[in-house]
Amino acid sequence: MSRPKRIGVLTSGGDCPGLNAVIRSVVKCSTRQGWEVYGIPYGTDGLIEVARANTKPEDLKLKEHGYNIPGLLQGLDVLQFLSGSVLGSLSKGDTDKFADDIIKGYELLQLDGLIAIGGDGSLDIIYNLAQKGNWNLIGIPKTIDNDVPFTERSVGFDTAVDTVTEALYDLTFTAASHERVMVVEVMGRDAGHLALHSGIAGGADIILIPELTPTLNDAVLEEICETIASFRHEKRKFALVVVAEGVKNYEGKKEKSIGEYLAKQIKDYSNKLCALDRKQFCGMDEVDTRVTVLGHLQRSGTPTSADRLLATSFGRAAVDLIANQEYNRLVVWRNGEVQTEPLDQVIDLVRKCHRENRCPSPVNPNGFMVQTARSLGIYVGDLTPSLNGEPRNRVSITTFSSNSKC
Repeated sequence: MSRPKRIGVLTSGGDCPGLNAVIRSVVKCSTRQGWEVYGIPYGTDGLIEVARANTKPEDLKLKEHGYNIPGLLQGLDVLQFLSGSVLGSLSKGDTDKFADDIIKGYELLQLDGLIAIGGDGSLDIIYNLAQKGNWNLIGIPKTIDNDVPFTERSVGFDTAVDTVTEALYDLTFTAASHERVMVVEVMGRDAGHLALHSGIAGGADIILIPELTPTLNDAVLEEICETIASFRHEKRKFALVVVAEGVKNYEGKKEKSIGEYLAKQIKDYSNKLCALDRKQFCGMDEVDTRVTVLGHLQRSGTPTSADRLLATSFGRAAVDLIANQEYNRLVVWRNGEVQTEPLDQVIDLVRKCHRENRCPSPVNPNGFMVQTARSLGIYVGDLTPSLNGEPRNRVSITTFSSNSKC
């Protein structure tokens, strides 16, 4: 009698909501086929520990219910509700240095396949190890940045959008109450998906993303100041600005906090315009501008139902691929359903883009969501000239004095 099929599952790279829902789905679908599932702790580091005999293979075996809770709550299934990763996840590590140990750990577990849940960077690393070790690999995309190519959605993105949207909702009221400009810096690495989607949903007035505003140049700052000044002319003395962390400064370099940098530039540039006798900008230096950097809050929170469904579907699809011996595939979401792509094509594109310092799956500058933002009057870095040569969306505004109450 042949032994049960053995598969491994690991999470790698930055954490995000929905990882545990993927793990839960993999375990449930696998155990119903009589397979054994091994949870690899802390990404490929777990395989190193197996190779060095610091961890016994039997200690990594996952049960259908991940928690043996005593008393009346035995068998409670909570994985799909938990954020983070119960397996742990590492976003750094010298896999080249320890490649032999990692491959040895895989062999000692006698795995028939490995399901790796990661972003473009971590999937690239694991794919390289899989090639060296001749592993049967299945990739599942997860990232709040939503920048893995070939998939319209990655696990964790929907929850992050929800988290940022809720923060924008809350900040709108304090901005209005104190007549402030609120600058909110969000994650996304080199992609603007998170800023764009949450900015639209959260009622932002200005959304800056690297695909449309790679640097904060004079033209962009003038449009921002123009937008804020036009609000004040219309008796609205607050504004909500969302900026993605991938936007760079005047010199095209990344700032430690692009939100803090932008807030200062708005004040300095409005003073510059005032000095050029453009009176409508005089007094804007008195506008109270505050910055909120949401940081790792965006990686937390209970996964939304959409993320749980996506994670569950991805986990099931990964198990099906192993059952059909269709290896080295990336599970993706496209056109309203789960599909798959060859991992070699995905990784080739990722590596090419990284060499060229490009995002492998950026926001489409002419896509529907960008057009939606523009249709709502949100400034998104559109500097397309109008028929008379002037930038679009300029508003005629009156002067307010330098001692106006802001």
